[in-house]
Amino acid sequence: MPDQIRVLIVDDIPETRDHLAKLLGFEADIEVVGSAASGAEALEFATRLLPDVVLMDINMPDMDGIAATELLSARVPAAAVVMMSVQGESDYLRRSMLAGAREFLVKPFSSDELTASIRQVYAREREKLDRLVVATAAALPDDERPAGRIVAVFSPKGGVGRTTIAVNLAVAAAQELGRTVVLVDASFQFGDVGILLNLNPKSKSIADLAPELEGAGEPESLDTFVVTHSSGIQVLLAPPSPEMAELIHPAGLKKILETLRRTHDLVVVDCSAWFNDVTLGVLDLADVILTLLTLEITSIKNMRLFLEVAEQLGYEKEKVQLVLNRADSTLGIRVADVEHSIGRTIDHTVVSDGRNVVYALNRGVPFFLSNREAQVSQDVLRLAEAIAGPRREALPERAGETHRAAARKSLFAWRS
Repeated sequence: MPDQIRVLIVDDIPETRDHLAKLLGFEADIEVVGSAASGAEALEFATRLLPDVVLMDINMPDMDGIAATELLSARVPAAAVVMMSVQGESDYLRRSMLAGAREFLVKPFSSDELTASIRQVYAREREKLDRLVVATAAALPDDERPAGRIVAVFSPKGGVGRTTIAVNLAVAAAQELGRTVVLVDASFQFGDVGILLNLNPKSKSIADLAPELEGAGEPESLDTFVVTHSSGIQVLLAPPSPEMAELIHPAGLKKILETLRRTHDLVVVDCSAWFNDVTLGVLDLADVILTLLTLEITSIKNMRLFLEVAEQLGYEKEKVQLVLNRADSTLGIRVADVEHSIGRTIDHTVVSDGRNVVYALNRGVPFFLSNREAQVSQDVLRLAEAIAGPRREALPERAGETHRAAARKSLFAWRS
């Protein structure tokens, strides 16, 4: 018999709670374990019942669904929230996802939409739990841990989607591949990583580390300057103002990246589009350089020049990997023409999807989170697998509910 998906229904309207319970009562693999009429009741019931999925109405009188979800993520992190709302505005979706919700359903929805969302959320959370169990079981002390990979995302021309790819690559590696990921915004004058992730602009940044970088040792309090995003990635933001970029020097940045690679599987660095000492330092240190270009003559020309410089710097061909972004754009230039012009084959391609990408960007939610099934998200996932390796194998079926409950409590603490 397949696992029962334990569902808690939260809605302040009794008729809605009854209707949802009746709909789910026809599903053999779904069990409604309780229903709550308020956000406060939802927290009480979830703590006691430990549901797998919580159907949460966004509008409730005492505590709205977003506030309840934030508290639920901390108190019962194993419970995945599916937010329900009669309003489908992008701001509601963005706030829900940032609070920790895993899906968003706009009322009225069909029975098929409801059950499909519950099953998809449950399946994703179980896969994530399995990957985290494997990672925890195989964890080594810091002094024995293999060093993580530093991936520099670079382009010799701006406007090709470098930061968007870097952000979504990091999220995909953490969400789908179970990697511990830190994203470093190394575009120190005009970094946009914080904007794309809707992070507080007053958060601490790499500039706050400047006093520690002056000494000969390693930065001791690095953890206090790294921000944890709701997707599970950690972020080291660029300075809040352009003039503060002068505080960061190549030697200091190298200390930071070397420290981060000892505690993370993947260090993704969003580089600036200009050659300077800091950018060259990152490229030298990186294990892989993902170099972006698009089907534009100026981008192709700059890429050809960069590859000449990379050869002069002694970078191995395997280190520099070419990523063609917006690869399906019809601009009169064929991929074969690009490869002939630069003298190299394209290693990875990402399709153009302006609607999903720009919509997600303007909401401050990575498109990999807002539309995981879109082709552009799948292309980024393939890129992440090529860089970080495939999904980690899940453990065999674990014996006993006690083991499962213990794993939930200890392994989901990272979610925010």
